[in-house]
Amino acid sequence: MTSSPTASGNGTPGSPRNGAPQGPYDRIRAELETLTTEAFRSELSEIDRLPTLEIARIMNGEDTTVPAAVSAQLPNIAAAIDATAERMARGGRLVYAGAGTAGRLGVLDASECPPTFNTSPSQVVGVIAGGPEALVRAAEGAEDRGDLAAADLDGLGVGPDDVVVGVSASGRTPYAVGAVEHARRLGALTVGLSCNANSPLAAAAEHGIEVVTGPELLTGSTRLKAGTAQKLVLNMISTITMIRLGKTYGNLMVDVRASNEKLRARSRRIVSLATGAGDERIESALADTDGEVKNAILTILGEVDGPTAARLLRESGGHLRAALEAARS
Repeated sequence: MTSSPTASGNGTPGSPRNGAPQGPYDRIRAELETLTTEAFRSELSEIDRLPTLEIARIMNGEDTTVPAAVSAQLPNIAAAIDATAERMARGGRLVYAGAGTAGRLGVLDASECPPTFNTSPSQVVGVIAGGPEALVRAAEGAEDRGDLAAADLDGLGVGPDDVVVGVSASGRTPYAVGAVEHARRLGALTVGLSCNANSPLAAAAEHGIEVVTGPELLTGSTRLKAGTAQKLVLNMISTITMIRLGKTYGNLMVDVRASNEKLRARSRRIVSLATGAGDERIESALADTDGEVKNAILTILGEVDGPTAARLLRESGGHLRAALEAARS
């Protein structure tokens, strides 16, 4: 929906006429005009006339600003991660909730946790407005339904041990805000990730993370800088939480699930990097531990057998360093 500058009483494009009754979209249009992610950049109004290489340079330059915006929120991100790890350590789940690009990014991050950290598919979950079909086909109308988010969380049985992260570039998407509000009523820990300051989403959550990435190259296309920022933060939330839960040994993914040839080769490389053992010893250790990388490392470094390694890891809550200390004591 568009309007010309002369259609508004103050000469601002998209503004309702002074004194005229507001239509059904005027309120939303007015809200969008206050968001930095929706701001129009007049200096780029003829970008379509530029050479492709110049457009690529401009876009690349835009992307370089994102890490600094994320950096400004690191204290808030760290606080949210520590609180998340605490809930998950007692058996809770991490649930991402969003619509459109934000929802897809949450589902993507969740889907990468089982092969990377050997988590159960139910331990890190992404829900998207409109359901699984919205991953490949736009279901934009669903984002306006906070009640759908509540129903999705109820379907998962969200409770006090869980963490719900609402993701929305604008910070005002009803589905994401509704998810956080409902999760909070259920006693879950809540995080609100947006790309605008003073957002309703951050205000609704216990931990607000507002990565202000500014106006987009294409006006309102928050799959660009805002999407990149959200991906970076979601990477931090899941990865650092898994580090805190003992899913790594140093910077090695010792809980990797060897579900294909590449990952089986990676498993052997991880055991080698962690222990310095030769190929024959590594194969023996993996055979003794049913291919579990973390257990294999413990049998080599702790000089214990497979069943003992499994027991020590259970007793240490899956933390390899603690299990190693117990093996050596």
